[in-house]
Amino acid sequence: MSAYRWKSFSEDEDRPEKPRRFGVTEMRGPPSRLALQDMLESMGQFVDGLKFAGGSHSLMAEDFIKEITNLAHEHDVYVSTGDWAEHLLRKGPTAFKQYIEECKRLGFDTIELNVGSLGLPEEDLLRCIRLIKSGGLRAKPQFAVKFNSSDIPVVDNRAYGAYRAPTSRSSSEVVEDIPLLIRRAERCLEAGADMIMIDADDLCKYADSVRSDLVARIIGRLGLERTMFEVSHPNTSEWFIHSYGPRVNLFVDHSQVMNLECLRGRSLGGNHTSIFRPSYLLV
Repeated sequence: MSAYRWKSFSEDEDRPEKPRRFGVTEMRGPPSRLALQDMLESMGQFVDGLKFAGGSHSLMAEDFIKEITNLAHEHDVYVSTGDWAEHLLRKGPTAFKQYIEECKRLGFDTIELNVGSLGLPEEDLLRCIRLIKSGGLRAKPQFAVKFNSSDIPVVDNRAYGAYRAPTSRSSSEVVEDIPLLIRRAERCLEAGADMIMIDADDLCKYADSVRSDLVARIIGRLGLERTMFEVSHPNTSEWFIHSYGPRVNLFVDHSQVMNLECLRGRSLGGNHTSIFRPSYLLV
């Protein structure tokens, strides 16, 4: 007899069972193996992926990493490296190939490539994606929306060479390069990338509100199933669910998984805090 589950999934109402192609929840892991085990045993059906954020796996013993990856796989959860590959690429292509082999041996399923930190020419980035895919792993490039100050000086009344006090930066003084991000992301998908990660926090760093226009342009071109947004604040997660429904792919902290699932599940009603308080944590 199957165990009782307080929530069921329907293709029409919510999301399908794992493995899912959309409505994916990837999380940053809790601080200990015991906390991770408790979390996966209690709500593993809601977690699709686990990420070793910030290259934390590089500081861990191999046996411990294998314990974590095996535990995740027992609950049908894939494991991602996080953005650590850029440190290996500085040592050359041979070291990167060895890194791919090591990740596979340790039980990782996905290698994340932080495009901003890599600083690679586009063709080299695509070559890295092909190497990851040929090594039997999934590739997930991560992009951030860049906001750069305009190179055009502000016009004011001052003598040539005179000192001008710095002015505060406003959202009207930035240059957005969304078309370039989309074009590079599309080429990564053509090269075999499985998912594009977008740092959603940068979308409102220099704006008064969430840049819904930029999000719409990214999703419109790349597609909802091929895009994942990294969010650090519960309010941002709620905005994504309300704007794009439960099928949007999100990366969140482990402490936000249950809140996020309540937001995804329309059958639970709008007031999800009546079931689990927002302060619900696993530590």
